[in-house]
Amino acid sequence: MDKELSSIHYDQYLQLQKILKAQHLRSEEFKKPAHDEMLFIIVHQVYELWFKEILHDLNSVMDLFSEGTVEEAQIGVAISRLDRIVKIQKILVDQIDIIETMTPLDFLDFRNYLLPASGFQSFQFRQLEVSLGLKRESRVSYTQCAYSGVFSDEEQEILNKLEAEDSMLQLVEKWLERTPFLQFERFDFLQEYQNSVMKMLKREEEAIKNADYISEHEKNLRIRMLGETNTYFSSIFNKDKHEEKLKEGRLKLSYRATISALLINLYRDEPLLRQPFMFLQKLIDMDELLTTWRNRHAQMVLRTLGQKIGTGGSSGYDYLKTTADRHRIFYDLHNVSTLLIPRSFLPELPEELKRKLDFNFSKQSNK
Repeated sequence: MDKELSSIHYDQYLQLQKILKAQHLRSEEFKKPAHDEMLFIIVHQVYELWFKEILHDLNSVMDLFSEGTVEEAQIGVAISRLDRIVKIQKILVDQIDIIETMTPLDFLDFRNYLLPASGFQSFQFRQLEVSLGLKRESRVSYTQCAYSGVFSDEEQEILNKLEAEDSMLQLVEKWLERTPFLQFERFDFLQEYQNSVMKMLKREEEAIKNADYISEHEKNLRIRMLGETNTYFSSIFNKDKHEEKLKEGRLKLSYRATISALLINLYRDEPLLRQPFMFLQKLIDMDELLTTWRNRHAQMVLRTLGQKIGTGGSSGYDYLKTTADRHRIFYDLHNVSTLLIPRSFLPELPEELKRKLDFNFSKQSNK
């Protein structure tokens, strides 16, 4: 019989004996069995299995974007796989509800047996962070040593190699920089957009001045706030300011990539830009859920341990909360929302450009 068609047992295919025999309770080894240690082990083993699937899907998307030109069909594949990652991340967040069925006293029954084991030693999670685009210099340190120091020489070499290669963030940046519609014959997107922003801000200022339901003091406050908004918009019109923020680490995406992301967001309803928009949204979803998971993890640690030091030597809750605030990868894509303007102010696209952004066999193309 052909080996490909030969039968295999469910238990053998899933290697269940290896998996189900991989829960070794340290508390039992010391003759002080703690009931909830089983839950603790299984939840973390499941985390690692999900991390493996996330890396499997993420690496496949990165491979698609490493080839230079990304075909339309590949964007669809990328969206599908990132969507799966997003759904897995939601499960990762929900798993914290399960582990919180273990009370602080239940955890203290076996916590001392864990030292110095810690989630900081999750090699797959560090691979995920680096692959997404978290740089070594941007990390919040919890010891005097490098974050990779807890791993074997072989694992450190893998992390070093990942850091030297393009991350998902860098691959997306290069993809955005190749957007061809920023300058189209007589249509200069950035100039047209700037004109629309000025019209919008002027209308808002006039509406504030003419409002008869607020005091002069309130009007002045609102106009001052509008001026601050104007200052933020002006930074997108000044490449030098953008480059300065990049050097300071306040931004991550290049100027051209940022403008491209803005164009995709503003003209998301154009057929050819719909999938790129959905792709960028999935990256934001991933970033948001990773931040949500970090925050939930921090709150769980606070609830279970209070201000105790973590088993890995960190400050525990304070460290975890700080990483949630500072370890965001696609922050620049979130910030594009600040630059959006109402559809009524969108610059009108030239008819030829609209045709290029349409599908080949749409009704408009057949006219």
